[in-house]
Amino acid sequence: EASPAPPASELPAPPVESGNITFTAVVAGESLLKKPSVKWFKGKWMDLASKVGKHLQLHDNYDRNNKVYTFEMEIIEANMTFAGGYRCEVSTKDKFDSSSFNLIVNGKMNSCHLLSYLYFFFLSVCSSTVPSGTKQGDGKSDSQPDVDVWEILRKAPPSEYEKIAFQYGITDLRGMLKRLKRIKKEEKKSTAFLKKLDPAYQVDKGQKIKLMVEVANPDADVKWLKNGQEIQVSGRYIFEAIGNKRILTINHCSLADDAAYECVVGEEKSFTELFVKEPPILITHPLEDQMVMVGERVEFECEVSEEGATVKWEKDGVELTREETFKYRFKKDGKKQYLIINESTKEDSGHYTVKTNGGVSVAELIVQEKKLEVYQSIADLTVKARDQAVFKCEVSDENVKGIWLKNGKEVVPDERIKISHIGRIHKLTIEDVTPDDEADYSFIPQGFAYNLSAKLQFLEVKIDFVPREEPPKIHLDCLGQSPDTIVVVAGNKLRLDVPISGDPTPTVIWQKVNKVLFESEGRVRVEKHEDHCVFIIEGAEKEDEGVYRVIVKNPVGEDKADITVKVIDVPDPPEAPKISNIGEDYCTVQWQPPTYDGGQPVLGYILERKKKKSYRWMRLNFDLLKELTYEAKRMIEGVVYEMRIYAVNSIGMSRPSPASQPFMPIAPPSEPTHFTVEDVSDTTVALKWRPPERIGAGGLDGYIVEYCKDGSTEWTPALPGLTERTSALIKDLVTGDKLYFRVKAINLAGESGAAIIKEPVTVQEIMQRPKIWLPRHLRQTLVKKVGETINIMIPFQGKPRPKISWTKDGQALDSKDVGIRNSNTDTILFIRKAELHHSGAYEVTLQIENMTDSVAITIQIIDKPGPPQSIKLADVWGFNAALEWTPPQDDGNAQILGYTVQKADKKTMEWYTVYDHYRRTNCVVSDLIMGNEYFFRVFSENLCGLSETAATTKNPAYIQKTGTTYKPPSYKEHDFSEPPKFTHPLVNRSVIAGYNTTLSCAVRGIPKPKIFWYKNKVDLSGDAKYRMFSKQGVLTLEIRKPSPFDGGFYTCKAVNECGEAEIECRLDVRVPQCTLPKWLRTYFHHLSNSALGTLTSP
Repeated sequence: EASPAPPASELPAPPVESGNITFTAVVAGESLLKKPSVKWFKGKWMDLASKVGKHLQLHDNYDRNNKVYTFEMEIIEANMTFAGGYRCEVSTKDKFDSSSFNLIVNGKMNSCHLLSYLYFFFLSVCSSTVPSGTKQGDGKSDSQPDVDVWEILRKAPPSEYEKIAFQYGITDLRGMLKRLKRIKKEEKKSTAFLKKLDPAYQVDKGQKIKLMVEVANPDADVKWLKNGQEIQVSGRYIFEAIGNKRILTINHCSLADDAAYECVVGEEKSFTELFVKEPPILITHPLEDQMVMVGERVEFECEVSEEGATVKWEKDGVELTREETFKYRFKKDGKKQYLIINESTKEDSGHYTVKTNGGVSVAELIVQEKKLEVYQSIADLTVKARDQAVFKCEVSDENVKGIWLKNGKEVVPDERIKISHIGRIHKLTIEDVTPDDEADYSFIPQGFAYNLSAKLQFLEVKIDFVPREEPPKIHLDCLGQSPDTIVVVAGNKLRLDVPISGDPTPTVIWQKVNKVLFESEGRVRVEKHEDHCVFIIEGAEKEDEGVYRVIVKNPVGEDKADITVKVIDVPDPPEAPKISNIGEDYCTVQWQPPTYDGGQPVLGYILERKKKKSYRWMRLNFDLLKELTYEAKRMIEGVVYEMRIYAVNSIGMSRPSPASQPFMPIAPPSEPTHFTVEDVSDTTVALKWRPPERIGAGGLDGYIVEYCKDGSTEWTPALPGLTERTSALIKDLVTGDKLYFRVKAINLAGESGAAIIKEPVTVQEIMQRPKIWLPRHLRQTLVKKVGETINIMIPFQGKPRPKISWTKDGQALDSKDVGIRNSNTDTILFIRKAELHHSGAYEVTLQIENMTDSVAITIQIIDKPGPPQSIKLADVWGFNAALEWTPPQDDGNAQILGYTVQKADKKTMEWYTVYDHYRRTNCVVSDLIMGNEYFFRVFSENLCGLSETAATTKNPAYIQKTGTTYKPPSYKEHDFSEPPKFTHPLVNRSVIAGYNTTLSCAVRGIPKPKIFWYKNKVDLSGDAKYRMFSKQGVLTLEIRKPSPFDGGFYTCKAVNECGEAEIECRLDVRVPQCTLPKWLRTYFHHLSNSALGTLTSP
């Protein structure tokens, strides 16, 4: 059972009987330039594209007729693990939408039956219906007419809901009615919002997102809610108001911001959902190959780009789950991820993969049976009393422990006997050897069936009676070994005891190439005793090789002996190996023997391999390689590797050789598929094929096409070089030849196998009758508007290429006006900008020799019609007006579908439609308003639309009033004139000389009086020192920088036709006392008094 949460336009899913579950998303693609991107998710972000396989399939197709994309997710044989929440996301370059739904699988069900439809309407609503689906149970397809139940319910009255539910099998009528109610609410036009939020937004984690709405009122206040709670302003949430726009900005988005958001304006709300997508998890440090022994602990480690990220571990393509924790253990430590195998077995060998949603890393684990190699065995020793005896051996594994045995009994270390284990070397050291130490000694490694044995011989020095004056004698034969050559391992200590005799005691001299060796001289030294001498080399080196001579002398005579010392060592490292014959997961490694074998024959070689970016080398062989070549296998294609080699002799293993040149295992692609002949002519052959099923890490450089004549074995290249296309046209062939063709894919690894056409192809044109395939929409009249582009493509068939001709109404087409483009399979008629004269019957004819085929196409170019003619006002009565007119002279090359009648009040001249799509040429306009005058106009209409202009009545129709006529009373006009009168007088003032001053008063009078200013009865109108202002009855006289001469009486006079009035004041201009001398002040005082006396005299 599934309970989807579809958008409002979802259709109900009909019940189907099938063992599978199919979810279908249908996307309207009328205005999409390219295919949208669709992703299916389970839960929050589990991308189901990575789960495609046996139980999950993704499909898509495109319906060209309806321009609809269909995307399907099919779950095969569903079980309880498939239950949960799902989401489908559809996105283009600038649009995004999503839909969530739940899948519930009942445990008792043997199969699930469901076909659910999710409809996404991106850029436009898909008006065409989409098939509801087919039954899949019996493999038969039953086509049924598409029924839009949503539309039926929307138009039906509530009393019919039960009947409709029974008729169409609706089981969840209550839920559908709830969604229908929500649809109707959404269809109601918003009065508060000009533009609402999009249905959904998507943003990457850590990025910024802006949610924007446009409100109708620029001053409106909005509230933003997140999951129903109001959002407060903070550093992460920023509110902006720019004109009609209201913007919510969310900075540094986290998973906590993945929620539902609302914008509230008054009582209206706009909803959206924000999806915060985590960035892909990248693998910053990949896995490394490992090689271990059975029972050892294995730990794979990788580092990812984010702490605590979820990763998936696989072994040989099979996911490792938590249910196998007894075998595997998963661990997270910050950005590091671990896969731990506590005790490895042979079955654990394979390729281990760690996957994230942003990367993959693969490493190989090789588990080998435990095998121990002995690089140096213990050797027999012969020592004298109180000397030191050292047994030493070297094994391949430095972690191996062991025990020492003496005659079958375990050796217990004490102060004289020491046991040491350093790396791969095990030592048993016996100090101050006694006769009791003579025995068989053995070393047994723990866990291995090895027994390394050697014998310790105790040398007794017997002193016989020597006669006096005995000549010196060197007793080398008592050492029990050949005196000619002594072999010592490089780095070891050589101690050679040489017994001597003679009386008197002889003098001992050691020489190497005529160089005398003295006591205590560096690494090589000599110790002299009464009855023997000791030759010692500390840490033998290559240059210590040679012939050493010992000479003993006394008065009686002398003796001498030559001892050859040979130093053996591990071999020198070989040169860097060479890689050849590289394949998909293998390569051949070749190398040369080392230049110096260490003095011992080379027993074999050890090969190691590592990835280029890794630091861990993996050993490829445990048994020594005797040959100088080796075929390395089990590599990962596309990964860069390096190789190195060790040489091994009886002493040990050399240092590693330099690494080989990096190489990448790649394989040639498989052969191309579906190789067929597309077309044949007298000199050409057209071929096509599909890419190889397997291309590999080496990519694909191109294809090589070859042909071979029938009866020959020589293949000739058909094209110069490689071609990247999956088709080819082979030209310049000889007519009548029978040829075989083949194609190969090429990449860095070489050529693929050849795809060959089994039967020979005869190079000869095949006659085919001409046939025109007329598209369905061209079988009826093609109607286009003036100015539109006409592009008609007509496919056809026929060989050889037919002759194509076009005619219009029986006449040849004008190539300047109409474009014709022909190809081998179709012909195109193209008109960039259609005109009325392009209308007519077009005919296209194909001709091959005497065979022809032709079809006719009718094109009708339409334009807007002209206005109606002879409109007149036939009659006016009551509240009605009758109109009559004649059809337009120009119908726009299309049938007149009707007329649009409009009226306008003479006062406002605003036009209102009375009738539209009106068929007759006369009408009566009713419900006119009494006392108004009306004009009328009529537009004609065809398929192209309304006419550009309208026919308008010349005279208005007056709707007369009925009843008595109202006569308004007459009134005598009132006289508002009055003489001037000062409402605010001038005020006497005393001012300081040098500062601007003003005199103000207010006057009233109708009509507006004229104003005159006087000083001491002298008119000031022409004096530039004075400025007069009058504003709304307030009169102002400005005196610029007055001096004592400006003092006196000032008069303001107002005059109109009803009378006059005047007012005066006195102005005193004072000079500061500190600026005028006394005689000047006296002068001004007398001058002022005399002037005042003159003014006051009769």
